[in-house]
Amino acid sequence: MRTLIFRTIAPALTSLMLLFSVFVLLRGHNDPGGGFIGGLIAVAAIAIYGIAFGVPSVRRALYFHPLAISGAGLLLAAASGLLSFVQGVPFLTGIWASFYFLGAEIDVSTVMSFDIGVYLVVLGSLSSVALALEDREDG
Repeated sequence: MRTLIFRTIAPALTSLMLLFSVFVLLRGHNDPGGGFIGGLIAVAAIAIYGIAFGVPSVRRALYFHPLAISGAGLLLAAASGLLSFVQGVPFLTGIWASFYFLGAEIDVSTVMSFDIGVYLVVLGSLSSVALALEDREDG
């Protein structure tokens, strides 16, 4: 299914889906969404790009190996949980901090870093599976 129309629209569609996946990731703590749903949307975008241009171009576009992305996400999610032990609170308790950047106060939390870790785990592991299946199909 590598038609001219599909190859023309695939980069724009992939970009929009990746942007939407980040939006779903960032709004997921207070509303429906989060790291898992955002990661699934990102994997669907990568699969569309892979169908349009082939697995080698997707591997070049990802820059890092998908399992390395998954490992980094697992490390980030685990570190978010272990940070609560340092504070002396139960595991995976949300810890908030704020700092000033260019005159604006920015709040950060371990909840957000955990969600980003889940996003990266889902993105890395499922894109690895999708690329393996597409590569096998291309033969």
